[in-house]
Amino acid sequence: MTEAEFRQLFDTHFDEIRNYIWYRCGDGDLASDVTQETFVRLWEKRPYHDKSKLRGLLFKMAGDIFITHHRKKNSDLKFRTSLKQHIENKTPEEELQYQELKTKYEQALSAMPEKQRIVFLMSRYDKKKYKEIAEATGLGMKAIEKRMSLALQFIREKIQ
Repeated sequence: MTEAEFRQLFDTHFDEIRNYIWYRCGDGDLASDVTQETFVRLWEKRPYHDKSKLRGLLFKMAGDIFITHHRKKNSDLKFRTSLKQHIENKTPEEELQYQELKTKYEQALSAMPEKQRIVFLMSRYDKKKYKEIAEATGLGMKAIEKRMSLALQFIREKIQ
């Protein structure tokens, strides 16, 4: 499929797919995001053997992406709720220990060598996979794994 054909497919079906997801979730922004992700994945995978089935494939992919997003959102909400309950039930001593640990962590992070810190932050805060970090930094997978290992070891040593 050429780029022009893909654009035609996008222009023809974008609103239809977006509305389908919007009816399921009631959130226009989420519906747009899911629809865009659907087309990106379709472009990346390029399963164009039978072009007559692409419309159905788009609906299936969009539905699957929405369900995945919904599940992540629910599990995140459950985790945050349980964490909030745990935090609210802390004693003053536990709060002090938490603050001390947080301070040690922040000091360790600032003292960490820059190469390790970049990989660590991309992994933990940006939630990137090692492959994505390797592509973004231009390094190999083994180098990323090694830097991450060293970063975790560095933090463990500084926190104890």
